[in-house]
Amino acid sequence: MKKQLIGGRILKKKGLGTGLGALFGDAAIEPTPSDFEYLPLHRIEPRQEQPRTVFEQDRIDELADSIREHGVLSPLMVRLGENGYYQIIAGERRWRASRVAGLKEVPARIVVADDKRALELAMVENLQREDLSPIEEARGYRALMEEFGMTQDEVAQRVSKSRPAVANTLRLLSLPAELTELVLRGELTAGSARALLGLKSEDTMRAAARMAVHEGMSVREVESLVRKLDREKIKESKQSKQRGMKIDYLLDAKNRLTEALGRRVLIKQGRGRGKIEIEYYDLEDFNVLFEELISKAQSGSGDNNDNDSNNDSDDDSNSDNDSNSDNGSNSDNDDDDGAKDNG
Repeated sequence: MKKQLIGGRILKKKGLGTGLGALFGDAAIEPTPSDFEYLPLHRIEPRQEQPRTVFEQDRIDELADSIREHGVLSPLMVRLGENGYYQIIAGERRWRASRVAGLKEVPARIVVADDKRALELAMVENLQREDLSPIEEARGYRALMEEFGMTQDEVAQRVSKSRPAVANTLRLLSLPAELTELVLRGELTAGSARALLGLKSEDTMRAAARMAVHEGMSVREVESLVRKLDREKIKESKQSKQRGMKIDYLLDAKNRLTEALGRRVLIKQGRGRGKIEIEYYDLEDFNVLFEELISKAQSGSGDNNDNDSNNDSDDDSNSDNDSNSDNGSNSDNDDDDGAKDNG
């Protein structure tokens, strides 16, 4: 069996192994006569349809340090594009780290694959390495379903996962944008995010997610929080029904404030007076809330000044009208007196 040096190490030349072949069959990949070869970095480019979209720079730098010391131990998987450049199917992180490390060329395995096979191979390779975030994984599943007409069962078979696992991952695509970013950055786990999907209001979801991240809640704690918020919502709904057509102004005010501020608000009414409690989750969040409240207060003050100015203008107008009315009346009286004298 032949051997070839890669990055200062001896690597036995071998086939693709059982991983991808077992999933797609021997016909899925048609290797070139050479199992792998060295390609110039400037002739390799990433594909837009890659499942992985987030690359943490500190991890790229760590991998670059390893590559400087040991070389690239695992070849990239590429295909030859119509523009003459090699498109990355798997190994974009290694390609980025090799550029940081200052390499001029990298080992690559060249395969013949159409768009569908390229996406499938990229998905499987990343999933086997556990390189994808849950959101990236969900987007990859959606791409297989929308672009290639696969069912959830077919996707599950392709990536060697159960259909419920694929379905649960796809649920993450229903998250609001703010929660999606938290999952992508690794601040919110997929399990916690799925638990938050049980909440009906996106504003409540966002507020609960901020609390979960700030307090470092586990999935179980987030599930408990969701149940608590659900109970509160049910209780409020029952109270509202019991009142019949009577409007609960405090509840309405609380809901409007919660929606406007995007955080949990409590209104406590006592005898004649009460208090409003607004939650914040860290010092930065407090500063955002503070500036928002100050801005709204100043805006309201400006509106009142405009109203006062308008009222003053109305008073001046009324004064002028009164003056004109008096003058007209006096003029009429003078005419009457003249008529009497002439008589």
